[in-house]
Amino acid sequence: MQASAPHHVQLHIDGKWIDGEGDRISVRAPHRHSLEVAESRMATTADVRRAVDAALAARHDWSTAPFSTRASVFLRAADLLSGPFRNRLNAATILGQSKSVHQSEIDAACELIDFWRWNVHFAEELQEMQPVSPPGQWNRMEHRALEGFVLAISPFNFTSIGGNLAGAPAIMGNTVVWKPATTALLAAKVIMEIFEAAGMPPGVINLIAGPGAAVSEAAVQHPSLAGIHFTGSTETFQHLWTNVAANLGEYRTYPRLVGETGGKNFVLVHPSASVDSLLVGLLRGSFEYQGQKCSASSRAYIPQSVWERLREPLAAATAEIRVGDPAEFSTFMGAVIDEPAFRKHEAVLTGARTAPDLELIAGGECDSEVGWFVHPTIYASQNPHHDLFKRELFGPILAVYPYPDSEWHSVIDLVDHTSQYALTGAIFADDRRAIDEASSRLRYAAGNFYINDKSTGAVVGQQPFGGARLSGTNDKAGSALNLLRWVAPRAIKETFVPPTDWRYPHQDPD
Repeated sequence: MQASAPHHVQLHIDGKWIDGEGDRISVRAPHRHSLEVAESRMATTADVRRAVDAALAARHDWSTAPFSTRASVFLRAADLLSGPFRNRLNAATILGQSKSVHQSEIDAACELIDFWRWNVHFAEELQEMQPVSPPGQWNRMEHRALEGFVLAISPFNFTSIGGNLAGAPAIMGNTVVWKPATTALLAAKVIMEIFEAAGMPPGVINLIAGPGAAVSEAAVQHPSLAGIHFTGSTETFQHLWTNVAANLGEYRTYPRLVGETGGKNFVLVHPSASVDSLLVGLLRGSFEYQGQKCSASSRAYIPQSVWERLREPLAAATAEIRVGDPAEFSTFMGAVIDEPAFRKHEAVLTGARTAPDLELIAGGECDSEVGWFVHPTIYASQNPHHDLFKRELFGPILAVYPYPDSEWHSVIDLVDHTSQYALTGAIFADDRRAIDEASSRLRYAAGNFYINDKSTGAVVGQQPFGGARLSGTNDKAGSALNLLRWVAPRAIKETFVPPTDWRYPHQDPD
């Protein structure tokens, strides 16, 4: 059983499981401090260099293999995850990342299976997109892998993101050094086991667990760095970008930087909105997985006429949310990921108790005795510029601005200008004119925009995911747009009957 831990998680370099040479690290269940789910030894700079060398050594054979060879590995991995590995990966996600049974199933199993299968489908479509060939010549486009290796850095909050950040470049022929979040190591180990079972050749994807300094020194500054596939904090992505910029003269090619960072995702409500659907959208969009989704809604703009009808039912429903052990089927929310996250939220809740411009609607409590539990919390404020409407907290805290119904038009600008992020957003309205107006004026406020639905839950192949501004490069995971970032296209023209005279016919004096 997964809970009979701690599981020993090794590095996976060049097809071999090895211990890192760095310090020992311990991963404990966020909802139960006493349970050590995994332990590992951190990679040193030398370990990361070995992973880079392994990726570069595997690059030629993998990048020149027929696409069908690469596709078969990922299609088999998807089938293995849908069958014998499904429960193991779900269990690892429940224990290590404190996801509920439902959230683990839709993330660790369903979404990762979709990523692998749909990426193969999109890659096949790219192979078929060929230029026109007029008589006498044959034009074709070759989708080569990037020249070098790709560094994948994945977060704790979605197991599927880890499998996709490493997998998407590899499908296109790249070799990868993958650094998952330490708190997601148990799930990452299972993913690597799936890749092994699916027949992934040694060195194509190399798993490391290491500190940022070792990764930066050995991978980010390496002359053969061809790209970074990243999901995480805005600060970390900007740091990586700065490091890449500082080393531009050392690289063999300009590295591709693909990043999805954070969000301060909004819910905009029109007076015509349905209260019932809005209540569900706010609860699920703000509090599923403890608000630790990049897409989770954390600020809502609700007309006073709707707020008067919504406030009490929303508070009552929030109080009913079950917070506890995610392995229990009745649990809706587990714990936040670790102590630093808990302390950040604890400080917000403590400060809010004496804030004159905040009114507690529901929650406001946290408990660290057994696990890092932060209860779902809602504040209302007449100050739409309060810090809670601007700062990403990455937790189950929702700020509501009940605005005068007559200010609908100006509130749209408020939604757009309050945050520097532009990841997801939602509008609730039954008035089609209001939907059209908000969709137009908030065109750049969210890369994923939802109408009468929560701001979370993008499905691979249906809603490609990603945002712009400080939310990332908007390269749309789960679509061909993302895969295009991992190829270096070569246009080839073949002339069947080459000319034999350099002169043009009109130059002939006769």
